[in-house]
Amino acid sequence: MKEEEYRRVRDILGRRPTSAELAIYSVMWSEHCSYKSSKVHLRQFGDKAPQTDALLVGMGENAGVVDVGQGWAVTFKVESHNHPSYVEPYQGAATGVGGIVRDIMSMGARPIAVMDSLRFGPADAPDTQRVLPGVVAGVGGYGNSLGLPNIGGETVFDECYAQNPLVNALCVGVMKHEDIKRAVAPGPGNRVILFGAGTGPDGIGGASVLASATFDEESQAKRPSVQVGDPFMEKLLIECCLELFREDLVVGIQDLGAAGVSCATTELAAAGTGGMHVELDSVPLRDATLRPEEILMSESQERMMAVVEPGKVDRFLEICARWEIPATTIGAVTDTGRLVMTWRGETIVDIPPTTAADEGPVYQRPYEPPADLGSLQSDTPGRLTRPSNADEIRRTVLWLAGSPNLASKTWVTSQYDRYVLGNTVMAMPEDAGVVRIDDESGLGIALSLDGNGRYTRLDPYAGAQLALSEAFRNVAATGARPLAVTNCLNFGSPEDPGVMWQFARAVEGLADACQYLGVPVTGGNVSFYNQTGSTPINPTPVIGVLGVHDDVRRHVNMSFTSDGATLALLGETREEFGGSEWAHVVYGHLGGLPPLVDLAAERALASVLVNAAREGLLTAAHDVSDGGLSQALVESCLRGGLGAKITLRGDAFVSLFSESVARTVVAIRPGGEGRIVQLCEAAGVPVSQLGVIGGDSLDISTLGSDGEAQELFSIPLVELRDAHERTLPSYAG
Repeated sequence: MKEEEYRRVRDILGRRPTSAELAIYSVMWSEHCSYKSSKVHLRQFGDKAPQTDALLVGMGENAGVVDVGQGWAVTFKVESHNHPSYVEPYQGAATGVGGIVRDIMSMGARPIAVMDSLRFGPADAPDTQRVLPGVVAGVGGYGNSLGLPNIGGETVFDECYAQNPLVNALCVGVMKHEDIKRAVAPGPGNRVILFGAGTGPDGIGGASVLASATFDEESQAKRPSVQVGDPFMEKLLIECCLELFREDLVVGIQDLGAAGVSCATTELAAAGTGGMHVELDSVPLRDATLRPEEILMSESQERMMAVVEPGKVDRFLEICARWEIPATTIGAVTDTGRLVMTWRGETIVDIPPTTAADEGPVYQRPYEPPADLGSLQSDTPGRLTRPSNADEIRRTVLWLAGSPNLASKTWVTSQYDRYVLGNTVMAMPEDAGVVRIDDESGLGIALSLDGNGRYTRLDPYAGAQLALSEAFRNVAATGARPLAVTNCLNFGSPEDPGVMWQFARAVEGLADACQYLGVPVTGGNVSFYNQTGSTPINPTPVIGVLGVHDDVRRHVNMSFTSDGATLALLGETREEFGGSEWAHVVYGHLGGLPPLVDLAAERALASVLVNAAREGLLTAAHDVSDGGLSQALVESCLRGGLGAKITLRGDAFVSLFSESVARTVVAIRPGGEGRIVQLCEAAGVPVSQLGVIGGDSLDISTLGSDGEAQELFSIPLVELRDAHERTLPSYAG
């Protein structure tokens, strides 16, 4: 806590704060909990939110909620657990999953799936080989134990994330409209019940220590600040909460995540009648030596706090006992406007709860473009030597297919259960995960989680929009109608004006794009101080887009499985290589400008894809993004087990490796070619024939001046598969 913040606490209380009060304010006013450096910019998401009847609960709650039809509602959110995952990879990642699942539970929903976005340093770096296996095992171990399918995400490698991995976890849950719960404590006399795991020393100071500081050589000493998870307790907690909700025993509910009891009590009281009395020595402890300050700051996992009417307490406790969930009444709601806590008969906390929960410091951080931005943007990939003949282009296709960012992530995803619960329709490596919600109607949802730190480093405004447009496009490629957005904004220190400028521009870009595309931001997370010493990571907004399938039986996947089907490219290809995988993989180069953002083209393309799926015109669709058309073809061929015969028009290098956006490769059902052209013409989407599916190799030809196709090169699928699949296992050992 800064000196001026401490003085403000004294002014609020009119006296010196007790050590327990200081503990509450220090964690609640931390960057992680109060958003004190980001709040002034995040308001744009509300100010520019598109008007939509689908949004049932917006920002400010544990997670946003949207209407997906037929009386069903979906809640989803993504959050970070970056610093804990560096300090203690397994538990940091595991408790990141556990925390986001409880956010979804606290809205009254049943969690139905998780996703993750992971970023590490170079794949061959010793520190990556320490962190990567633990993080993947933590994500899989916790999610698998909960019985939740992991349906997608990212695994990215870049030098900038060395010693500062990004571990962003998403969870999605479903409920009926009438089952939505809120984090409120209304009704004087209602009881405050803490239930779940006991409170221990693990995670003490986690929110303020690990999320509000940069890394240095002493980071390993912070290991005790990482929470320890128990997924089996959380599984019981999920089922217990759902039964409590079904019997209408809960007036308000809040999970205990960052800042623990401090957060749950202040936020519930501030959002309710305004007062609460808590007997802190009633909190069940796993370590009897804990002091009040440690109890308040502990971030022990698998804990929830509920507000319950007095006449329903016995039944509440009875259900908890049946699920073997410890539950203790620790206080009551009041109308005093004060949060009062006692310890062994002595008052140790007496504060206005809104001052801790809602009225933390708000900083107008100075910001200006990073000093090196001009030189970075002017260092275009145009000076890089391009492949000059067929053999070099062929070799480039294989290099990209086997590069760490584009190679198969099966080593990672095979550790996750993708199909548990039986409602997963599609999962990684598909463009988006698809989950069935209603068996009878086929109602379902699609989710994609995307980001690109290189693009955002070159242009934060455009980079955030490009992350959104890719996730938007991925969802539409499955045939789902994009509906809403969540985000996790990963940046360096807000005290660095260059980083703060990146953040401000990225938020503005994302808010503007969401407004244009008609998809509101429902909530999310800001993660600052992602840097080692004075070197920040590339600014990395990770964007999740949720879409709706009226009937998941009409979904479209990325696999080339229809022998003889016509392949077409929807969208326009330009010569765009700034921040590209080609420049990164072949030359380690970052410079120039990212691909041109074209939101109108994205919206038009999405309409074509959704309508084509509804009409059953497509057998496959795969977006073109990192690695360009080359990588899209490689992935679809290998996924379906069939090759393709492709004829390129114009410069083969640009056609194959450009990363122009608003493009998708589609396989058209026989007889549907004319209708696809009609849809594209009506929407203003360029369409060009690529070739046909078939054979056991990827055959690339170019159109000669005489109008005849001339073979450029051919790569057998067995060779492509070897290049694509051997990379990660070789690094993982």
